[in-house]
Amino acid sequence: MSRRAVVALSLAVVLISAGVVFGVMRSGGSDDIPLYAVSRASFQRRVTAEGNLKAAKATPLSAPNDAPGALKIAWLAEDGVVVKTGEVLVRFDPTEFENTLVVGNEDDTTSRNRMSKASTESTTTRTNLKRDAAQADDELKSAQRFQKKDASIFSRYQLAESELDEELAMDRREYATDVLSVRDQLSAAEFGLLSIEQRKALLKIRNAQQGLRSLEVVAPHEGILVLQRDWRGELPRVGSTIWSGNTVGEIPDLAKMEAEVFVLEADAAGIAVGQTARVSLESNSAVTYQGKILRIDKLARPRLRGVPVQYFGVRLELDKTVRSVMKPGARVRAVIEVENQKDVVVVPRQAIFNREGKKVVYRKTGRKYQPVEVTMASSSLGRIVITKGLKGGEVVALRDPTKDDEQKPSAKSSTGGS
Repeated sequence: MSRRAVVALSLAVVLISAGVVFGVMRSGGSDDIPLYAVSRASFQRRVTAEGNLKAAKATPLSAPNDAPGALKIAWLAEDGVVVKTGEVLVRFDPTEFENTLVVGNEDDTTSRNRMSKASTESTTTRTNLKRDAAQADDELKSAQRFQKKDASIFSRYQLAESELDEELAMDRREYATDVLSVRDQLSAAEFGLLSIEQRKALLKIRNAQQGLRSLEVVAPHEGILVLQRDWRGELPRVGSTIWSGNTVGEIPDLAKMEAEVFVLEADAAGIAVGQTARVSLESNSAVTYQGKILRIDKLARPRLRGVPVQYFGVRLELDKTVRSVMKPGARVRAVIEVENQKDVVVVPRQAIFNREGKKVVYRKTGRKYQPVEVTMASSSLGRIVITKGLKGGEVVALRDPTKDDEQKPSAKSSTGGS
């Protein structure tokens, strides 16, 4: 056999092998529509996600609940530093509490002075009103005692004047008694308002004192300090404001680590608890660890401030923890196996077409193409699983043959007419 014949034979074998592997062939003659030979195969869909390592268990470090309102960080230990039991990790600025304490003491002093003044004025007024009431009572008794009632001795004018004096004395006594009662009510209301102001001042003093006693967060046990990022992805720093009860960081238990990764919202369909994953550290991507999904966030959220792309947080349990290389916060890459089906009918995505609102493929029969409605199941970026309408061994078009027929010129027009 000549050298040229050997080369030609080898080239023919390579072309035939390529056609078998990719399942793509072309019909003979002038038909240049690409075809695909349908076969049953395995279908896998994997999702790639990135994230960080986190401890399965950790002791949270929160701003003191005894300190009401917001706290401003004055000093903060470095992220990742080794800490000992009782060591100060966070110290808050006392300025606001000191100012509140000064204002509270001033308000308390002012309210006490006003209460003392009101008490003195009330006592003086009551003394005067009681004296007026006693004088009116004496006048009434005198008028009643010396009332002129004998018409044979006194004139009608004197009798009427005596009767009017008695009525006037009675009205004065009633008026003095009523004014004393009203004044007592006003004094009680004024004392009530001043008591409220004093209680408000005492509340300010108490809150300020509690805040001054809660200016430090100490380590409950030995470990590594891991600061917690906020919703914008930023670490706390000096000058940051933390509300009481909010978490500043944590001291993780390094005995067991987990991976927290983030899956794009568009790729999250089908992801469920219990699915397996392969996890690798960014520092050593050659080594992989097995894991499975523990939980998935209910809602998608953005990871970066100002970037509208949303992700689902996924927590992965690792099969083992290597303390020498696995540290909290280390970046990881996970490949989650969402689907792994065996012996199913799979076709390229470009073999599916829309026709009158239905999904169809064009199956080749002889030199003709027949539209066949199909039922699709799972899909990946380039392949789709068909559950109904196709079977292995059939050939389908990878381009819509009806469009080729519409665009093909007629024989009459191509020859210019007869």
